[in-house]
Order: sequence, then C-alpha cells, then structure tokens
Amino acid sequence: MKNFKILVLAVVFTGVLLAQSQQMQSRALSTSEMQRQNHKIVKMASKALSKHLPQAVDRYTALVKVDGVNSTLIYTYEINTGAKSDEAVIKEDKSRMKRAVVNGICLHNKRFLDAQIGITYIYRSVTTKRELFRFTVTQAECPQPK
Repeated sequence: MKNFKILVLAVVFTGVLLAQSQQMQSRALSTSEMQRQNHKIVKMASKALSKHLPQAVDRYTALVKVDGVNSTLIYTYEINTGAKSDEAVIKEDKSRMKRAVVNGICLHNKRFLDAQIGITYIYRSVTTKRELFRFTVTQAECPQPK
C-alpha cells in the first residue's frame, strides 16, 4: 500500500511539473521577442527565395529580387511592357494589378501575414528599370473569415 501511495504521488508530481513546463513553453512572446523572431524569419525566407532568382512568373513578368527588411519581405519584379509607355502602364494597369496582388498575397502568404510579417511587391519596367507599382500588404487588407 505504501508503494502504491508513493507511485501515485510520483505520477501526480510528474504531471504538475509537465504542466508547469508546458505553460512556460507556450507563453506569449513579448513584442520585442516577436519582432526579433520575425526579423530572423524574414532574413531566412528572403535568402532562401533568392537562391532561385531570376525566375519567370509568366510571359511578361520575372521575379528578380527578394529582400528582407525588418519584418517585411520585399519582392521585386520586372515587367516587359512591350510598346506601352511606363506612364500608360501606371495609369491603366495599377488598380487591376493591386487587386490581383492583394488577392494573391492573402491566399498564398497567409502564414506570413498572420505572423505580422508585411509583404511588399515592387514592379518595375524591364527596359527603363523605373518603378511602376509598389504594393504593401498587411493582414488588415485581407478578408477575414466569417
């Protein structure tokens, strides 16, 4: 009977220690810890993505650079606009491109956004190297599930 009591106490004590350990591991990160963690994630992701560049996206667009700045991933694309001037592309295509970019980021980069990592897409002309569009997307711009 005495051994049984010791066994029960050992099991209860072990359970209490495990519960305390689990609470310590699952505690919320402080803001500064989360920012440091996000900076590391952004640097690692940009480094990994950059290994495969440049990369064609479609007939007109290539991903040429990925940078990690603070807690933002910055993707730089070059667009072959053909005979269209930079001004015409900016005027005629910006709103359509923004909708497509925001929808794409919200669908395919949700994990980054949920972790408070911003994503910026820069589009520039392949011939003039002029910046045509810049879209920064945060979690707040994505539709929230109901």
